[in-house]
Amino acid sequence: MSATAKPRDAVALLKQDHAEVKAMFEQYEALGDRAFSSKQKLAEKICLELTKHAIAEEEIFYPAVRADADDAEDLVDEATVEHASAKDLIAQIHAMDPHDDLYDAKVKVLGEYIEHHVEEEEKEMFPAAKKAGIDLLALGAQIQARKDEIDEIPLAPVPGKVVYSNQPAA
Repeated sequence: MSATAKPRDAVALLKQDHAEVKAMFEQYEALGDRAFSSKQKLAEKICLELTKHAIAEEEIFYPAVRADADDAEDLVDEATVEHASAKDLIAQIHAMDPHDDLYDAKVKVLGEYIEHHVEEEEKEMFPAAKKAGIDLLALGAQIQARKDEIDEIPLAPVPGKVVYSNQPAA
């Protein structure tokens, strides 16, 4: 974030991410059947943005909601499970070639999955965070800083394969 950029609260930042990814999924759907290179570039961008978003939510936003929002444990648990499923699809897409038979189907299913996840966050979790009085401006700054640190999709270790990533060790 530039020095002149106005800090945004966490909910506004996360909603902007949701809108940007939704637009990218719509762009993907509009690409022709033979636009393999464009599809791969866009799918990789979608996957990276979703990864950055998920990491920031899991490390910063979800713990704050879990700690401060009443009765939010189930919401956070469900969102965490949804993230795990999305990450699995992201890893599959990332490892595929756009010519593969199920490539488009996996991107489409990821989009549908994310649409469902976003709806639950925006209708249930975000209002709970606001109601709890969480310092959303401070969280927004932390989330943006964390997203700015991530420049590649962290991959699960594959036996016999060295994977380089900028992710901190767990």
